[in-house]
Amino acid sequence: MTTVSVRYEGESIGSISVKDHADYAEYGHDIVCAAASVLITTCANALETVAGVSPITHVNESTAEIRVTLPKGLAPQQHHDAQIILRTTEQGFRDIAQQYPKNLKMI
Repeated sequence: MTTVSVRYEGESIGSISVKDHADYAEYGHDIVCAAASVLITTCANALETVAGVSPITHVNESTAEIRVTLPKGLAPQQHHDAQIILRTTEQGFRDIAQQYPKNLKMI
């Protein structure tokens, strides 16, 4: 099962982590894993290209983990834009978890 962790710092999202395989289907045909991968990758890319923020990314292939963390010291507009992207990403994961509760959970 894929686990998505959203870490808050006060009212703001500080990081989103996606870990493990969904086990919806065999490797290469797992739509839940594909959706989670696309969502977290789009989040990291949008932080950079839309919000102008260079996120701290961590990838661990052995544990199938991808984590995206906001750096400290963002300008107010960057922080605002980054929160919109992170909250949209969080909502996407909530939608996947609702549709596929046996394959993806939010913690």
